[in-house]
Amino acid sequence: MEFSKLILGTWQAGKDMWAGIDDQESILAIRAAIEAGITTIDTAIVYGAGHAEQILGEALSQVPRTQYQIADKVFANKLKYKQVIEECERSLKNLQTEYLDLYQIHWPSGTFNSEIVPIEDTMQALNKLQADGKIKHIGVSNFSKQQIQEAMQYGEIVSNQPPYSLLWRYYDKETNPFCRKNNIAILAYSSLAQGLLTGKFKRGHVFSPGDHRINNKLFQPEIYDKVDQVLAGLQPYADKYNTSIGNIALNWLISQPNTHAIVGMRTAQQVQDTVKCLSFNLSASELQAIDKLSELVTRNMQQNEMQWNW
Repeated sequence: MEFSKLILGTWQAGKDMWAGIDDQESILAIRAAIEAGITTIDTAIVYGAGHAEQILGEALSQVPRTQYQIADKVFANKLKYKQVIEECERSLKNLQTEYLDLYQIHWPSGTFNSEIVPIEDTMQALNKLQADGKIKHIGVSNFSKQQIQEAMQYGEIVSNQPPYSLLWRYYDKETNPFCRKNNIAILAYSSLAQGLLTGKFKRGHVFSPGDHRINNKLFQPEIYDKVDQVLAGLQPYADKYNTSIGNIALNWLISQPNTHAIVGMRTAQQVQDTVKCLSFNLSASELQAIDKLSELVTRNMQQNEMQWNW
């Protein structure tokens, strides 16, 4: 499966756990992404209990199906054989499509106190959906190296979707190198650290009620001094390439081997601004310097699989 380097994320389109989201703006952003050449769109049935899928289906209803790829996900509490089949059917209906290009296990079994389901059972359902033409490829999300290896015993895994950005490097320790060695695509979510790498959030920022970023470990006050140093270090590169510091962070990310950046763009204007990250190439020495810069945050905080205090 060939993913676009930039992938449109649609978590925010589901509205749940976000504030100030407008459906029409979401639809226009999706259409703008397709027009800008972003061919892969990531979603999940748990985003607003299917609302993001429905918005995506409406936005793409007049776009030829061959012009885009849908990467969908089944949540951790629906991983039994029958549940996976049923959830996929629901997603197909919400999206108004006959197949998914990629169907991912959203979180490993047992996450968020979900029932433990053998990976073999889940993979059997995914293999059945693949054989029936309902899905083209199988992927995972938030999986460790060991969990990916176990899933690979029962079918081909083409991608893993971890939280991964200049400020969140946990998966670089073991899982990302394994994926690269085995030609498994890395679909990085929270690629801008949920907006922190844009520089628009300052110390003491107060999020609207219901915004889940309140619980993001990177937004905690004790981290901000180091984040500010990283942002200041990115500014000279932004000046050199006449772009934003967020686009420097994204360019660094997609320059990593086998890596694609999922970005949750709310509006058509955000799409137009973000695709500019593809218009330049950081040099090897610049990538190395930015890599070192990230250590100001990553070496001074305890990072793990979960980017939030959930």
